[in-house]
Amino acid sequence: MMQQYLTLKASYPDKLLFYRMGDFYELFFEDAQTAAQLLQITLTHRGQSAGQPIPMAGVPFHAADQYLAKLVALGHSVAICEQVGTPGQTKGPMERRVARVVTPGTLTESTLLPDQENKTLLALYSENGHQWGVVCMALSAGSVRLLECDHAGLNAHISRFNAAEILVNNRSLAAQAGIGHPIERPAWHFDAGFAQNHLKSVLQAANLDSLELDKASLAIPAMGAALQYAKETHLNVDTFKHLSDIQVEHGSDYLVLDEAARRNLELTETLRGDPAPTLFSRLNKTGSAMGARRLRQWVLEPLRSLNTIEQRQTGIERLQTLRSDSAEPVCTELTRHMRRLCDMERISSRIALQSAKPRDLLALRDSLALLPILAELLGRLDGELEHGSHLNNSPAAFKATCQALQFPSVLLTELQTALDDNPPALIRDGGVIAAGYHAELDELRDIQTGSGQFLIELERKEREATGIANLKVEFNRVHGFYIEVSTAQADKVPAHYTRRQTMKNAERYITAELKAFEEKALSAKDRALNLEKVIYEQLLVWLDPFTPALQRCARALSELDALCALATVAFDAGWTRPHMVNHPVLDIQRGRHPVIEQQVEVFTPNDCQLHPGRSMALITGPNMGGKSTYMRQTALIALLAHMGSFVPADHAQIGILDRIFTRIGASDDLAGGRSTFMVEMTEAATIVRQATSQSLVIMDEIGRGTSTFDGLSLAWEIARRLAQHNRCLTLFATHYFEITQLAMEQDGVFNLHLSATEHQGRLVFLHRVEAGPASQSYGLQVAKLAGLPALLVKNAQKRLEKLEAAQHTNNAQAGLFDSLATAPNQAPALPEELGLILEKLAEVDPDDLSPRDALQLLFHLKGLQQQFH
Repeated sequence: MMQQYLTLKASYPDKLLFYRMGDFYELFFEDAQTAAQLLQITLTHRGQSAGQPIPMAGVPFHAADQYLAKLVALGHSVAICEQVGTPGQTKGPMERRVARVVTPGTLTESTLLPDQENKTLLALYSENGHQWGVVCMALSAGSVRLLECDHAGLNAHISRFNAAEILVNNRSLAAQAGIGHPIERPAWHFDAGFAQNHLKSVLQAANLDSLELDKASLAIPAMGAALQYAKETHLNVDTFKHLSDIQVEHGSDYLVLDEAARRNLELTETLRGDPAPTLFSRLNKTGSAMGARRLRQWVLEPLRSLNTIEQRQTGIERLQTLRSDSAEPVCTELTRHMRRLCDMERISSRIALQSAKPRDLLALRDSLALLPILAELLGRLDGELEHGSHLNNSPAAFKATCQALQFPSVLLTELQTALDDNPPALIRDGGVIAAGYHAELDELRDIQTGSGQFLIELERKEREATGIANLKVEFNRVHGFYIEVSTAQADKVPAHYTRRQTMKNAERYITAELKAFEEKALSAKDRALNLEKVIYEQLLVWLDPFTPALQRCARALSELDALCALATVAFDAGWTRPHMVNHPVLDIQRGRHPVIEQQVEVFTPNDCQLHPGRSMALITGPNMGGKSTYMRQTALIALLAHMGSFVPADHAQIGILDRIFTRIGASDDLAGGRSTFMVEMTEAATIVRQATSQSLVIMDEIGRGTSTFDGLSLAWEIARRLAQHNRCLTLFATHYFEITQLAMEQDGVFNLHLSATEHQGRLVFLHRVEAGPASQSYGLQVAKLAGLPALLVKNAQKRLEKLEAAQHTNNAQAGLFDSLATAPNQAPALPEELGLILEKLAEVDPDDLSPRDALQLLFHLKGLQQQFH
C-alpha cells in the first residue's frame, strides 16, 4: 500500500495527497505533518520507513470539503486519490487513482468558493519583460479575459484580477516585474496554436477575427498555459467549452486602480482587512450571489466608456423611478425575486464540467420557474421606455435581459419530471431521480419497498397449495429468503421444494420462484443506485447543450441584480446622477462620503472643484479635522461615477479619468525589506512617473517619515512637479504650512483648509472645507482629546513655545544674512558693530547649536549691539 502511495505522490510532489482508505482520506510523511498543523487534526503514526515511524493524519471523506476549503484558503493545492477498484476482486492493494486536483485558482465546487467573489487563474507570458500577455480565467464563471500591457501597467492588472494563482513562463522575468510566488510552467504549455484551436471550438468559428486578438497576441500563449493547467486539475474534462465569455480588453477600457488605491480607498476590505464597512458593502443590496460578484467586479473595474456609463445611469434612473403595483420602486421588487434565484452562473459551469450535484439541478429547476415573473416585470419596464420615455439612450440591456430569460419549455419540463423534490446532497445516496421518470428504476425500487407484500402473497398461495396451515415465508440476513415448515408437517412438503436448512423443530426450504425473487431483491438496492447514477449522468449530458443559454441568462441576471442594487442605494440615500464629460474636471457640490454618511448621524457635505486651470488643492487643517475623509470621498465619488452609479452629492460633473492614485497613511513592508518611508517614497515615485493630466491624485501627509527639512523639501517638490509637470487633478493634504506658499508661485494651485474652532477651552471640528490655508494645526488640542495626561500636554506646550522662539531666532539670523548679501568679490564698507557681529558669527556652526546655545548667542549679539547704542 505504501508503495502505491509513494508512486502516486511522486506525480504530485508539490501538492498534498488525500489518499482514500475506506471512510478516510489519509496523508503520510511531510503531507501529514503539514495537514495536522494547518487543520488542527491529530498526527499519528503507522508502520515504519527506514526504521522510523511513518507520520499519518486523516480526515473523514464525508467531511472532506470543509478541510479542503481551509487548505485552499491558505494557498495549498490538494490531489484527491480515490479507490476505483472493486473490493474483493483485486489482488494486493485496492486500485487507486487521482481523480481531481484542487488548486486555489481552478475551483468550481460550491463548498470551496466564496459566494461573493470569483477565484481566478492568471497566466502571464513575456519574451523580454517589457511587454506582457495576460489571461485571467475564472472556471467557475466560464469567463476569460485577454489583454496585453507593458511592464509599468502589469502590477495594476494583477491587482485588479486578484488571482489565486499566477502562472508564468519565466520566473526571473516575473521576479523583475515584482510578481510574488508565481508558478513557472514548461515552455511547451504556452502553445498559441492550442489556445487558438480551443477558442475556435468554443466560438464555433473558422477564424478569430471578431475577437481582435491581434491587439493581444502575447495573451494567446498565456491562454494555452491556463488551459493546460486547467486540464491537469480537472482530469475528467477534455475541453472547457463553457469558457464562452471571452473578452479582449484594451488599455482604455477601464479606469486604472493600483493596489495602493484599492487598499487606501477601502473598496472591498478595510485597512484592517475586514469585509465591512467598505464601498462594496455599502453598495451590496443585491439579491443573488452572482449579482454580488458582478457588483464587486464593477467596483474594482470602473469604466472609461462614456456610452456604457450613461447606459448604466439610465438603467438606474428607470429602475428607481418606475413603480411596481405596490407603489415601491421596481428595483425593490426585482431584488426580492432575485433572492429566490440560484447561482445559475456557477451551476451552468458545473453542468458543463459534468460535476453538478443533485441540489444544483433542483435549484436550477426552481429558478427557471421564476424567470417568467422577472420577464414580465422587465417587459413592463421596457414597455415604459418604448412609449414616450423622455430619457435618451434608453437601456437596451433590459430588452436583451428579457431575451436571455427565454428558454425552451422542454428544459424546465425535463427537470421537473426527472428530479425528486427533496434529493440528497450526493447522487451516491440515491433518491435523486423522481418516481415515474424511468421504468426500470421504478421496478427496482418497488422490489425494495414491496418485498413484504410479495412474501405475504407467496405465503398465502403456498399454504393453499400445500395445505400446510402453519407454513411461513420469511427472511434473515444470514440465509436470505426461505419457506419454513414444522417437522410435524414435513411429509406434506412438495417435491419442488429444495431443503436449505434443518432446524430443531422445523425445516427451511427454497423454491425456484423464491430464489429468483431473492436474487432480484438482494441486488435491487445496488442495482438501483448504479442505475440512478447512470440516469443522472445521462441527464447532465442532456443538459450540456443548454449551457451557453444558461450562461447568457446568468450574466444578464447578474448585471440586472447589480444595477438594481445601485438603484436601491441611490433611491434610499438620495444620490444623484452625475453628468459625465470627456475633459478632465471634478465639480462636486455638497459631496458626501458614501460609507461614512451611513455611519454618522449628521455628515457635513463639502464642495470640490478641480479642472486644468485649478488643478491642485493644498489642504491644511487640524488632525481629525476631516482632510482624509474629504479626499477619499472625492475619489470615491469619481469612482462611483465611472462605475455608472449615482453619487452622494447634490450635483456632480465628472470628467473621464484614466487613473486614480492614492498616497495615504503610513505602512511598511517588512517582508520586502522596505521601511514606512521607503513605501511612501515608492508610491510617490509611481505617481509622479505615471500620472497624466487625466489622472486624479490623492496625497496625504507626504514626507512625514523623515526629518522635518527633508520631508518638507520632498513634499514641496513633489507638489510642484505634480502641478507643473503632470498637471493632474490633485488633492494634496499636508501639515507643512510652508507649502501653502506654492499657491502664490504656481498657476493652478490653491489653498483649502478644514475648519475647527476652540470653544470654552475645547476643540470643535466643523468639518467644513473653506478657502485659504489653516491658521494652526491644533496638534496639542487633539492630543488632549486623545487622553494624554494633562501635565504631559502642558509640558509639550512649553516645549512648543521654546521651539517656536528658537525658530524665530533662526529666521531673524537668516534675514540678517539676506540683508548683508553682496555681489561676489565686492568688499562692502561695514559699520564697526556689524563687523564684530559677523566676526562672532563666523566662529559658530548653526547646525551644531542647541536651542540654549542659540539663545545665548542671541544675547551676546544683543550685548554687542548695545555697546554702540
